[in-house]
Amino acid sequence: MAMQKITIGTVLAVAVMGMVVSALGVLVATRTISTTGNVSAVGVGAYWDSSCNYAVSSIDWGALEPGATVDKTIYIKNEGSLTVLLGMTTEDWDPASASSYISLSWNRENYELNSGSVIQAVLTLSVSSSVSEINEFSFDIVITGTEYT
Repeated sequence: MAMQKITIGTVLAVAVMGMVVSALGVLVATRTISTTGNVSAVGVGAYWDSSCNYAVSSIDWGALEPGATVDKTIYIKNEGSLTVLLGMTTEDWDPASASSYISLSWNRENYELNSGSVIQAVLTLSVSSSVSEINEFSFDIVITGTEYT
């Protein structure tokens, strides 16, 4: 059996590749966060479509990682007979600590919505890059239409 010589360059190349692969494994860390959210609308309707055929009862934000931002588009309809100002809050976070790392905003806060009108709204869920020890969470979204005078 003939013996092959391994050069120092080959040994160094293999060693460097091993260090690079090891370093990449250490540098990449992810956490998947599963969630769903319930939606209730007071004085207005929340729908998936602009024709208001499919009511929104819950939102699945999907698997999220720290630092993630996710948008969901819904449609809000003023189902009353008066103009309303739109507002949105969240409640019943589980676990309660999730609200320190996760926030929800939208582009329709204090929007004046006339009776019978429908408007597109974008809900934006943002997850802090420093979130830790939260594997799943849930919360309720409350959208309100307050009589505008």
